[in-house]
Formats: sequence, C-alpha cells, structure tokens
Amino acid sequence: MKKSLIVIFTAIVLDAVGIGLIFPILPSLLKEVTQADNVAPYIGTMTALYAVMQFLFAPVLGALSDRLGRRPVLLISLAGAAVNYLFLAFAPNLWMLFAGRAIAGLTSANMSVATAYITDITPEDRRARRFGLFNAMFGIGFIIGPVLGGVAGDHSLRLPFVAAAVLNGCNLALAYFVLPESRRPSGGKIDLAALNPLRPLHWAFSVKRVLPIVFLFLIFSATGEAYGTCWALWGSETFQWNGFWIGLSLGAFGVCQALAQALLPGPAVRVFGERGAILAGVVGLCLALTVMAFATEGWMIFAVMPVFALGGIGVPALQSLATRQVDESQQGQFQGVLASAVSLASIISPLAFSSIYFAVREQWPGAIWLSVVAVHLLGGLLVLRLTKPVAASVAS
Repeated sequence: MKKSLIVIFTAIVLDAVGIGLIFPILPSLLKEVTQADNVAPYIGTMTALYAVMQFLFAPVLGALSDRLGRRPVLLISLAGAAVNYLFLAFAPNLWMLFAGRAIAGLTSANMSVATAYITDITPEDRRARRFGLFNAMFGIGFIIGPVLGGVAGDHSLRLPFVAAAVLNGCNLALAYFVLPESRRPSGGKIDLAALNPLRPLHWAFSVKRVLPIVFLFLIFSATGEAYGTCWALWGSETFQWNGFWIGLSLGAFGVCQALAQALLPGPAVRVFGERGAILAGVVGLCLALTVMAFATEGWMIFAVMPVFALGGIGVPALQSLATRQVDESQQGQFQGVLASAVSLASIISPLAFSSIYFAVREQWPGAIWLSVVAVHLLGGLLVLRLTKPVAASVAS
C-alpha cells in the first residue's frame, strides 16, 4: 500500500477515535453543565450548530483544496478539531461548549478532503474497494474510541475530551510531517465569490445528473445523525446502560462495521452493481433498526449488530458512484457540495430527531428508530429511480 494511503487511513482512524471518545459521555457532560434532566435538545442544538458552521465553510475549504492543495486544508481541519476538544475538556459553562463546537464546524473538512485525496491517487476501478477501507478505518476508530471514552468517562468526565485533544494533536503532527500533497494545486487568485456557501449548491443544480446523488447523501446523512443524537440517551433510558456499556455497544458496532466495509463492498458491487449494493445496505439497516425499536433486553442489540453493519456496504458504493459524476479537476468542489448536503442534513436532523426522542422517550424510547427507518425507505425509493451512472466527466 502507498505511504500516502497509510498516512491518510491512520489519520481517519485517529479522527474516529477522537469522535468516538466523546459519544458515551456527552449527555453526562451536558447534565453536569446545565443541571437539566433531559439534555436531548442540547445535544440536538449543539450538533446543529456544528453543522451550520460546516455548511458555511466546508464548500469553501473544498474549493480551496482544489486551488491550494489537499494537505494545507486538511491541516487546518485537524487543528480546529484539537481546539474543539480542548474547549470541551475545560469549559465550565454551556456557551463555551457551544463555542468549541462552532470552531470545530468552521474548520471541519477532514472527511471531504480525505475523500478527494483518495480520489486523486486511486484509479476508478479500485475506488469502491478503497472507499470500503476508508470506512473500515473509521469503523476501527469506533471500536477503540467509544470503549475508551465510556471507561474513562465513568472515572473522570473530562478525561475523554483531553484524550481526544491529544489524539487530534498527534493526527495533526502525523499529517504535517509525513503526508505528501496528492495533486498539483491550481494556484491563482482566490475568487471571493467562492466564499458564498450557496454557490456550490447552485453549481450542483446546474449539473442535473448529480442532484440525485446529492439528495442521497443528504438523506443518508440525516439518518446517521440520529445515532449520535439519541444512542447514548436511548441506551441509558431503555437498558440502564452506563458509560462502559454505551461505549461497548458502539465499539461492537465498530467491529462489525469495520469487517463488513473492509471485506464486502468490492464483492457486493461486482455482484449487485453500485445501485444494488446501496439498496442492500438500506434493507440491512431497516431490518436492524426495526429490531432495535422493539428490543427489550440489551443483548438483543449486540445480537443484531452484524445485520446493522451489513447496512454499511452501500456507503462505499455510493461514494464510488459519486466520484464518477464529475471530472478530476472538480473533485474537491464536488466533495465540498456533498459536504454541504451532509451539513444541511446535520442541521435539520439532530433538531428533528432530538424532538422526536423527547416526544417518545416516556412511552417508547425505541420508537425513535422507526422514524429512522422511514427516512431510509425514502432514500431507497430515490436509489430505485437512479439512472445508469454517467461517464467520468460531466461538463460544469
């Protein structure tokens, strides 16, 4: 494997570990700071604030990665993540927690730039496999991060955030000293009009063939936000899980997800095609989420994890399909547009799912997962309407 791929995959693992560390204990931190019993609205609002800042700045960073290179934009993103975790580690009040998340959102371009980086150095016929490894690396981070976060958080609530800051600092140092640039920067003056966050979306609407892909990223990203918003609260209130069990459940999901996405996307695309692999992922997720909605014992969640993880085989297929909608010179811009779609979903989805959870938590907390099923089914209908993928170049 190329040295650059090893470095970028390592950076993805460390990034996922840092994210996973905080999931099991963020509700407890918010309860400590706010003295509130129900913190779902705070989690939803904090996540939405991050997404608002990401929506405003990720497309700009994506365009800058085409103009200035992938490496400097990735370094900015990693530095912002480290600052965010320091705020979470030491903030004594709510506004400082929100300030940290705003900084992280403003500089968050690591996933979209990493995707563009892999696209730069990977032939088309190998992208599905490498995007499978990309997602597997994120899954490996989720094996380690939530378990460490749950264990550390049960002993000291702020310790996981300190650990996340250190990990992101290591990530930044690794990228700075080892990661080479993946493409020749286009250079030239920066177009100030590119600072308009709606401009990339206007470009996307002018290229009609990319719109279904953009909407699919929006829909599937919306469902993904439900887990970060509701998983820890649901596990605590349904099964009385502490930080360790919440972290262990997320870690078990990470094991299954890493194995599924490392081994299955390539064969799934060969057998079913990209569209068929995406649909197979939707079916797997809907089955698992339905079981979760009706589960009465914690062991049922661990039992359904392999089916849940099978849902992830559609993500690399969708990513591979997306990269072939534009030519090589527009990959950073297009990935920025997709990041905008993800951010829009991340603005709306946490607020919506936290509100739904607040409405159902007293009678049936698991009902939140049926709402996620409904959104997945909407995405499945859109996949069925996809036409044959376009050629590798589309005029802008």
